Amino acid sequence: MKKPEDRNIKAVDFYYFTGTGNTLLIVHKMRDTFTEKGVKVTVNKIEKTVSGKINPENTIGLAFPVAIFTTYPLVWDFVKSMPEVKGTPVFMVDTFGGLSFGVVGHLKNVLRKKGYRVIGAKQIQMPINVFIVMPDDWSRKRIEKGYETARLYTEDILAGKSSWKSFPLLSGLMYYLCIGVFKITDWKIHQKYLHMKVETVKCNSCGICAEFCPANNIQMEQYPVHGFKCQYCLRCASVCPQGAIPGFINYKKVVYKLPDNSLEELLRHDE
Repeated sequence: MKKPEDRNIKAVDFYYFTGTGNTLLIVHKMRDTFTEKGVKVTVNKIEKTVSGKINPENTIGLAFPVAIFTTYPLVWDFVKSMPEVKGTPVFMVDTFGGLSFGVVGHLKNVLRKKGYRVIGAKQIQMPINVFIVMPDDWSRKRIEKGYETARLYTEDILAGKSSWKSFPLLSGLMYYLCIGVFKITDWKIHQKYLHMKVETVKCNSCGICAEFCPANNIQMEQYPVHGFKCQYCLRCASVCPQGAIPGFINYKKVVYKLPDNSLEELLRHDE
């Protein structure tokens, strides 16, 4: 039996991206568990961080949702611009509703080539937020299971029991296939047919959607106007207090919202 690694983690810098809020819930649970164990934790939004300013003296945590079997281009852009280091420990956690093929292995390769010491990878199933939106009671049960998985994963990281298992070749191939869906023909096809729009009859022009759009894709005029560089994270729909932005994929136009938390308040807490 492999002896647990002595990690002696004193400080963790989390860098996260969240769309509808599931990933952020997991980050906060892991932060609280680390803190209870005496570890200092900072929580940072990926879209607000200059990756070159990452502190190589601290353990790095990366957290993000799965999208199209991989993750969003803005997350990959952040990872690829992270500085080269000499042995800085890094772990990852992602949240997903279905399946993920193009994340863990490819991310491991990218980070190793930059000099990071990969110490843990965990994929946590959370409520589905596209195609089908489940009732709140079902989502609550899924979130509670996610919390427990996150707590145990955090304890394993500290105890030196976590690992980063992957199939790098398969994951790398899936990464290029999946990320290509995002960037096909320079985004023009799906940006045209999946263009997000505001239902002006419901909108009160509060501007919250524009404020929290991670891609700076929403401009405020009389009403919010979505541009054509959307990454389809659905944050604008989930954070809108009026329900004025329908789900673009969900055929019933039901928008996923955290059952017991305000996404806006959670996002503001980390500013």
